[in-house]
Amino acid sequence: MPIPLPRRASALATMAVSLLALSACAEERTPDAAASPPSPSAPAAPPTPGAPQAVMPDGAPEGVASGLVTPWSVAFADTAMLVSERDTGRILEVVDGGLRTVGEVPDVAARGEGGLLGIAVADGELFAYVTTPDGNRVVGFPLDGAAGAFALGEPRTLVDGIPASNIHNGGRLAFGPDGMLYVTTGDASDPELAQDPDSLAGKILRIAPDGSIPNDNPFAGSPVWSLGHRNPQGIGWDAAGTMFASEFGQDTWDELNIIEPGGNYGWPTVEGVGGDPRYVDPVQQWAPADASPSGLTVVEGTVFVANLRGERLRGIPTSDPTTSTEYFVGEFGRLRDAVVGPGGELYVVTSDTDRGNGGVDDILRVPLTAG
Repeated sequence: MPIPLPRRASALATMAVSLLALSACAEERTPDAAASPPSPSAPAAPPTPGAPQAVMPDGAPEGVASGLVTPWSVAFADTAMLVSERDTGRILEVVDGGLRTVGEVPDVAARGEGGLLGIAVADGELFAYVTTPDGNRVVGFPLDGAAGAFALGEPRTLVDGIPASNIHNGGRLAFGPDGMLYVTTGDASDPELAQDPDSLAGKILRIAPDGSIPNDNPFAGSPVWSLGHRNPQGIGWDAAGTMFASEFGQDTWDELNIIEPGGNYGWPTVEGVGGDPRYVDPVQQWAPADASPSGLTVVEGTVFVANLRGERLRGIPTSDPTTSTEYFVGEFGRLRDAVVGPGGELYVVTSDTDRGNGGVDDILRVPLTAG
């Protein structure tokens, strides 16, 4: 049964807004939005013949699970919903609207924006991006048992040596249509690392599920797929194989990028559309006060992006990714992740507990209709 959504009292909402306005945070900057220059116009992309139809929310979301603590990522093992909690290091399974612990990931160093971050599932194995005392790493766990009774097996490390910091850890995992595992990494508070081809910071990585480096990666012997990123947070693909990524900017622009193998996205030289031929410009940019784009997913012909500071869900048509529509602005607080379910349904994860704002965190199912 759907879980009734908790009512967020206006006093709590006012308090949360006040705290955000007073705090300076790496993932949610507090610049004067009016001081930002207007977004340059980008040429509209021509519609792709035969592309899936855009979809949009249709009615109020319904609660699927509640009472989570700093939830960060959702993945599915067949139809079973699994959730990572950043600060507790727990992997949870949603069972009949309740939560059970699948396992606790070892060596999690939960500090600032670090901890247990993205998860992904493939071929009976759960993959996790983890901040440890020695840096960020990607680990894999066999998923023992069956839905309703999953447990984590012994871990194996796929990638380590990813620089970590209290902020800018990246952390999203997703399997691409090519069966490879893609990993977002932040600049770990050292912007110059994003341009260093020998560093794993400020990159999107591509590895095989066994941890090996694919032969067709753009840099021989390297897991780096793209570089010049500040703190990429969401990745997903449309039906044509186009890869989208959301990214936190610094003071001026947050970004939606189309990722090209070997592409350089300009950080720290460029933030937002720079027009510099050395770098790939974003297809869309937003003022940080309205965004802090986190997890994203593609459903039919729409890219859905969860926004933290902006407290909204954005829908971006894949046929014209220079445009977008906003939904649920301020209704559910900060939104951490957007994920497509096994039946094509959309789920959104709220993220209020990670800032000490009180309240609760939920997973919501968003009904969709053709746009």
